[in-house]
Amino acid sequence: MGLYDRDYTQFEFRQQRFGLPQMRFNIPRVTLAVKWLLIVNTGIFVLSLVSALGDFLERWFAVNPASWRTTLEPWRLIGYQFLHADFLHIFVNMLGLFMLGPALERSWGSRKFLVFYLACGAAGGIVYPLLVHIGFLASGPMIGASGAILGLVSACAILFPHFVLVLFIFPVPIRIMAVVLAARSLLIVVMNGYNAGGEAAHFAGMAVGAAYVLLQPRWGRFSLKIRAGSWEKRLEENRTLQIEVDRILAKVHREGLQSLTGAEKRTLKRATQEEIRRQRL
Repeated sequence: MGLYDRDYTQFEFRQQRFGLPQMRFNIPRVTLAVKWLLIVNTGIFVLSLVSALGDFLERWFAVNPASWRTTLEPWRLIGYQFLHADFLHIFVNMLGLFMLGPALERSWGSRKFLVFYLACGAAGGIVYPLLVHIGFLASGPMIGASGAILGLVSACAILFPHFVLVLFIFPVPIRIMAVVLAARSLLIVVMNGYNAGGEAAHFAGMAVGAAYVLLQPRWGRFSLKIRAGSWEKRLEENRTLQIEVDRILAKVHREGLQSLTGAEKRTLKRATQEEIRRQRL
């Protein structure tokens, strides 16, 4: 699988013999968070292969809806994303992270990207056990970063619709790929087919990824409105405080410091602290 687009990978076509076009694409440059996710995932997988640590990690960190106790252990929502069953499992997931992660990290920054990635994976770790406990799916341990990776797919499909995934030798627009993967996962879950629990996690990751991107502008406007309201409230408090300080200083001028009440002294002290705080900003 590979990825190319007009800008991000300097995609271009060149004429070959027989008039057939040659597709060229460059390898994405790995960003900081993506690099460390690749290192940690690969390191844990290799360590699990060469030691007896694999069974321990799966026992304590896999999402496991066998009981409410294991379901409600919060560290599993993150830990299971760094465990993989076999080479193909981790290879596909890390390839998706390598191809799609850098574009999102460059757009959002490392911290925001990492939170997004882990949140998409955690969504799968929440939805699957819930479906088990309501009796819709069978219970079993779940591991893998697929929910997080598919969250990247849905986010990139919305933000970078010109991306094209190259599956073997066939170029597929990322929007088509996202729709196909989401429909496939939902159908398998509804029909309770093979790996329905994993597909539930996949669909949940994609849903959270899409919702985050689509709702982000509204959340930004809402957050800005709240900050503006908070700032206006702060200004009004400062104006009220200044009026009270002016009254107290006029009283001191007329009657002296001994005339001040305890409340008025506390008001002057508060005004002094506010002035010191403003000078430090």
